[in-house]
Amino acid sequence: MRLVEVTIPVGEQELVVDTLESQGIDYYLTDETSGRSGAADYAAIITFPLPSNAVQPVIDDLREAGLSEDAHVVILDAEVDTSRRFERFSKRYAAESGRRFRIAREEILIRSRELSPRFPTFVLMTVISAVVAAAGLLLDSPAVVVGSMVIAPLVGPALSASVGTVLDDAELFRRGVKLQVIGLVLAVVGATVFAVIVRAIPLFPPGIDITTIEEISGRISPDFLSLIVALGAGVAGVLSLAAGVSAALVGVMIAAALIPPAAAVGIGIAWGEPFVAVSAAVLVLINVLSINLSALLTLQYLGYRPKNWLKLEQSRSATLKRVGLLLVAIAVLSVFLGGVTYSSVQDARFTRDVRQSTDSVLSRPQYVGAERLDVEVRYGSPLPLPRDVGGQELPFRRPRRVTVTVGVPGDRQYADLAEALRTRIRERTSHDVTVQVQYVGLDESG
Repeated sequence: MRLVEVTIPVGEQELVVDTLESQGIDYYLTDETSGRSGAADYAAIITFPLPSNAVQPVIDDLREAGLSEDAHVVILDAEVDTSRRFERFSKRYAAESGRRFRIAREEILIRSRELSPRFPTFVLMTVISAVVAAAGLLLDSPAVVVGSMVIAPLVGPALSASVGTVLDDAELFRRGVKLQVIGLVLAVVGATVFAVIVRAIPLFPPGIDITTIEEISGRISPDFLSLIVALGAGVAGVLSLAAGVSAALVGVMIAAALIPPAAAVGIGIAWGEPFVAVSAAVLVLINVLSINLSALLTLQYLGYRPKNWLKLEQSRSATLKRVGLLLVAIAVLSVFLGGVTYSSVQDARFTRDVRQSTDSVLSRPQYVGAERLDVEVRYGSPLPLPRDVGGQELPFRRPRRVTVTVGVPGDRQYADLAEALRTRIRERTSHDVTVQVQYVGLDESG
């Protein structure tokens, strides 16, 4: 709930009282008697409690009734009002149709501004979070990566741009966009510098293929589920802001969509891996665009509009243009996500076919006693990449080599097994791959 305090200009007391009385709102009226300079322009101070989502409609009703812009309106956070009159008003208001739970327009503007720290602090916290994220990726430590999300100050800029759009606050919009761009550039640069130092000293074992590190590979093979995470982060961020609750936890979710992939871009640059850098950069761009899109649409759904009705059309036009631009950009980048998603489905299908083909071959009489233990598929790509990227998921990649681990009695081996498997796999999948067989002796005693 909120406690609203209005300093009423001379000549407007009656209209304020009548408006509150007509809605059954309990209030407390105090005459202005301070005698200070300028106080003569005000007749009284009126204080009244309201449910959080009733603040904006009631203030709008007061403005429509004639309350001038000279009136001071102070909105305070309050815990409890035990009066029955307030309880009856709250229940009646909650029962009215078309009322969405949201804080006042002025309140969400202030909260969105306060979410972004001062610029020097923003720069330091962003760089630190990117460095910690890069360390976590290289260590393959989910706990360290999560720690980097907690300290990342990106929730404010991500939400400020959307709030500035729907409420026609050009300054807030520009600041939000600027801080998002600066924040992501700082994150990439900070992670790159850190990764170069780690590799040069060296603090990381040389010769390790970074694409085989699980925490990194997850950021270079994004599919459409990554898009859902970013869209959900934007919706959750706006809902927490509009509900007047802490956005700290939602900030972690937004940072999760931005900081680790930005750190992966820096690592890819430092290791000279263009595929890693480009793939992670695509994920960063899709995530930041999706967060802004879902935040914009959620604010529109909640009914936030500019205070001045003359700006309403301008705000609608700006919102439509920015939503359209975001949709086009996401659609273009989603081609990459579609490729990865398609590749993942095809990979799972091919691996299943290889297993079934292997079991079919091993069921033949000449291979009695042999059994499939494991199947590993290595992939290449028709794209002009500098090398095979360690079997990582690439759009439109193709299977190149299959390694089948077979358990056999004693030290038995079959000279023709690899060729038999290759033929069967080709017949079943239409892929001509190199097949290698590894033998593992089984204990015949049982």
